[in-house]
Amino acid sequence: MEKERISYHESVIRAYERIKKDGLTNVWDRYEQQGLGKNPDKRCPFCMSGARCDLCSNGPCRADAEKGKRGVCGITADGMAMRMMLLRNILGTSTYQYHAEEAVRTLRETALGKTPFEIKEPEKLKTFAKRLGLDVSGSVTDIALRLCDFVKEEYERRGEPSKIVDVLAPEERKSLWKKLDIFPEGIYAEMLRAQSSCLTNVDGYYVSLALKALRLSIAMAYQSQIVLENIQDILFGIPRPHKIRVDLGVLDPDYVNVLVNGHEPFVGFALIQLAKEDSWQKKAKEVGAKGLRIIACIETGQEIVQRWEMDEVFFGYTGNWIMQEAVLASGCVDLFACDMNCSLPVDPIYAEKYKFKLIPVSELVAFEGVEERLNYKPDKVKEQAEKLLNMAISNFKERRSSVEPITGQPIKEAIVGFSTESILDALGGSLDPLLDAVKSGKIKGIAGFVSCTSLRDSGQDVHSVRVAKELIKRDILVLSMGCGNAALQVAGLCSSEAKELAGDGLKSICEALSIPPVLSYGTCTDTGRVGDLVATVANALGVAIPDLPVVVCAPEYMEQKATIDAIFALALGLYTYVNPVPPVTGAPKLVKLLLEDLPEITGGVLHVEEDAVEATDKMEAHIIEKRKKLGI
Repeated sequence: MEKERISYHESVIRAYERIKKDGLTNVWDRYEQQGLGKNPDKRCPFCMSGARCDLCSNGPCRADAEKGKRGVCGITADGMAMRMMLLRNILGTSTYQYHAEEAVRTLRETALGKTPFEIKEPEKLKTFAKRLGLDVSGSVTDIALRLCDFVKEEYERRGEPSKIVDVLAPEERKSLWKKLDIFPEGIYAEMLRAQSSCLTNVDGYYVSLALKALRLSIAMAYQSQIVLENIQDILFGIPRPHKIRVDLGVLDPDYVNVLVNGHEPFVGFALIQLAKEDSWQKKAKEVGAKGLRIIACIETGQEIVQRWEMDEVFFGYTGNWIMQEAVLASGCVDLFACDMNCSLPVDPIYAEKYKFKLIPVSELVAFEGVEERLNYKPDKVKEQAEKLLNMAISNFKERRSSVEPITGQPIKEAIVGFSTESILDALGGSLDPLLDAVKSGKIKGIAGFVSCTSLRDSGQDVHSVRVAKELIKRDILVLSMGCGNAALQVAGLCSSEAKELAGDGLKSICEALSIPPVLSYGTCTDTGRVGDLVATVANALGVAIPDLPVVVCAPEYMEQKATIDAIFALALGLYTYVNPVPPVTGAPKLVKLLLEDLPEITGGVLHVEEDAVEATDKMEAHIIEKRKKLGI
C-alpha cells in the first residue's frame, strides 16, 4: 500500500509494516476491503449519497430525486438524507451529554470529599457559577453543589427555554434562534424531540428536520460541551501553555506502560496521581522495569495533556484514533484502559497477540471475549486505579519476555494548553493585541480547526496537515481541537519551529508572543467554548458573529460527534469547511438548503471540497471578504 494511503506520520507507517508482517487485521486493510472512497466499487451509491433508509420492515428503500422515486412510506431522498443526519447528530449529542453527566457527578462527589481529586480552580468555579447567575456566597463546597444542582435541573428543563443558553449565548444569536424557533429547552427535551421525530412516518420534511438539528446543536454546545469543559477546568486546572512529548517514541518497552484511551480523563488523572507515588514506582522496579509510566492517547489524552505538565511518570502522548493499532502493536503496552469513546472492536485481537491487559473503564465500552472491567465511579476511582496499576505491573514480565518491541520511534515536541484564559494571559489580559494583529493584517483571520481523522480521501492526517499548512502559510491563525489537534501536534505544527512555515505576518506575531502558528486548544468537547471565544471577539469588535474573519475547518471529519459540531458552527453563523463529502449528494433540495440557502437563514456557510489548496482558497477568500466588510 502507498505510504500516503496509510498515514502522514512515519512512525505509524513503520508500525503498519510490523502489523502486516504479523498478519493482523488493521484499519488500513479493512478500509481497502470496503472499496476506496474515491472509487466506491464496493460501496452502495445510494448509501454514499444519503438516499437510502432501512428504518422499517418495508425497506431497505432507495430514493431517486431525479426520477421522483420515494421510499415505500413516501419519504423523499431529501427527507431520507436529513433524517439520517439528524439521527447521527443525536448519537453525537448523547455521548457529549454522557461525558457532561460524568463531569457533573465527579464535581459533586469531589465537593463532598469522596474522590481523590480536589477543586483546583476555586476562582474559576466562582466565575462560572456567577456567569450562570448563581449565588456564590458560602464555601467552595457550597458553590460547587449549587452549580451541580443548577446544571442537573437545566438538563431536565422542558416546556421553557434553557437558562444556560440564555445566559451564555450572544444576544444577536439568541434573537435569531428565537425568530427561527430553534432556541432550545433542556438537552433531554431536545434529544427526545429530535429522536422521536426520526421515527418512520413522523417527520419526513427535510427543512423541519434540519431546523431540529440546528436546535439540538445549540443545546449540546452550551449545556454539554461548555459545562463539562468548565467543570474539568475547575477540577483539574485551567489549561496553560507548556511543552509535551508526542509520537510513538514515547513508548519505552523497558517501562511498565499504562495507556489511557477514549474521551473522559477521570480515570487517567487518578492513575497519574497514584503512579507519581514512590511506592508504585518501587513496585514496577521490583518486577524488572525501569519504572511506571502513564501514556496518554486520543481525546482522553488531550484532556489531560492540556492541563498537566509532563515528567518521567506522565511521560507522553501518542496520537489520534487511527494510529491505535500502531500503538498497540508497539510491543510496549501493559494495560490499555478504555473509557467511553474510540476503542476499537479488534483490540482484543491485539491484546492477545502483544500481551497486554485490555480493560474497559466505562459502562459504555464492551469487547467481545473481554469480561473483566472497572466501570468508573468517582467515589471508587482511587481503588480502581490501584487495581489497574497492579494489573499492569503484573503483566510486565510476560509482555517483556515474549513480545519483540518496536524501538527507535521518534519523539517530538508540541506546545499545548491554549485555553481562552491562557490566550488572554499571553495577550496581557486583553484581546486588544489579537484584534490589533487582525486589523493590521498580520493575522488575516482565525480558523477553528475542529476535526477528526479519516481514511476516506487520504491516509491518516494527510489532508489535515496539508490544510493546516496552507492556512498558516496565508497568515491565518489556527486554533486546533479534537483528533485533528493530535494530527497537527505529531506533525510538528504545534511547535515553536513551525513558525517558519507561517506567512511573514503570522510569523511575526508568533515571535512576538512566543507562540506556535497552531494553538492547541483542546478536544472536540472544546468546540462549545471556542464558540464562546468567538462570541467574545465579536462583542469586542461590536459586530455579529457571521461578520467575523473566522472560519471553521474539519478536513477529516469522521463520526457523529463531528457532525453535531459542524451543525453548531452553522447555527452560530460561521463559514464551515468539511471533508469528506457528506452523504447528502442524492438529496438536491437538502444540498441547496445547506450550500445556498443557509447564509440567509443563520449566516452560516457550508463548503465541501476534497482538494486542500482549493479548500483553503475559499476559506481565505471568505476571510478577505469579511475583512473588507469590516473595513480592515
